Amino acid sequence: MEEDFPGQEASLKAFEVKQDSLRALIIRYTAGEPVSELYESLERVVRSFEIYQKALADYEGVSNISPLNLEDSPGDFEEFVQVASLCILLHRNDLLVRFVHLTDAAGFDSEDTLYEDLLRKNLPGRADIDEWFHPVYTQLIRSIYASSKDGASKLLNEYCCQWYETFGELQTNWHDTHLSIDGDDGSYFGYWAFEAGAIAFLYGIDDSKIDHMVYPKDLVEYARNYTGSSILQIGRVDSGQPCTKQGYWFTPAQANSRRYFKQGEIMPNVDDSRWGDTIWYWSGE
Repeated sequence: MEEDFPGQEASLKAFEVKQDSLRALIIRYTAGEPVSELYESLERVVRSFEIYQKALADYEGVSNISPLNLEDSPGDFEEFVQVASLCILLHRNDLLVRFVHLTDAAGFDSEDTLYEDLLRKNLPGRADIDEWFHPVYTQLIRSIYASSKDGASKLLNEYCCQWYETFGELQTNWHDTHLSIDGDDGSYFGYWAFEAGAIAFLYGIDDSKIDHMVYPKDLVEYARNYTGSSILQIGRVDSGQPCTKQGYWFTPAQANSRRYFKQGEIMPNVDDSRWGDTIWYWSGE
């Protein structure tokens, strides 16, 4: 590939790797692989987003550029909620923090109800906002604030039932890909409303009567029955504690906080942060 501008080729390649990593994870879930075996694939997905964001930032000359156009592209927003939901349902809060940092730093925090409601149970200091970018998520958002348990379940089911059809009217690169299947060839990797499962899990919505094919019921059951805790501590160090691994770390308590620490170095605190306690996360390098 011959690039027209410096950094263009690296950015395009990183974009393709990011897309392929996410599709590979989803197709593994579609194929029925055990949920517990998806962790490494999810790590690769988040890392691919970080690499793409850096390549895009170098190409565009904007250090905090978002890897996803959440406001203008429903397909990009769906990609965001899918990855965030997988982090939540697989109990990988460490990966969730790294992933959300990419879009928060670009200014998408405090802008969308679903964005904030999907994160507030796991990440402190999220905004309370009553507006959202894309109407496709209205029923899902309403399920969070329903006045009754039955009402919440009904709205969640309505969201699942209209999910595929509604996205068919929007600009997405995955809708109707099952029609391209020809033997072992094709671009179909699965249709899943992971965000519906994450909202049901986070807000205790009864999904016992939801049997729509896009609802990831077994993944929600896995999240509800998960008893482990050690994986949540991977790559996490509280301020005032010694660095556990030499390399680059960042904290959501401060913009552009990524920096290099030596093992044993005391992790600093960020004063006057809306995030509360300062927690440092391994940057994946």
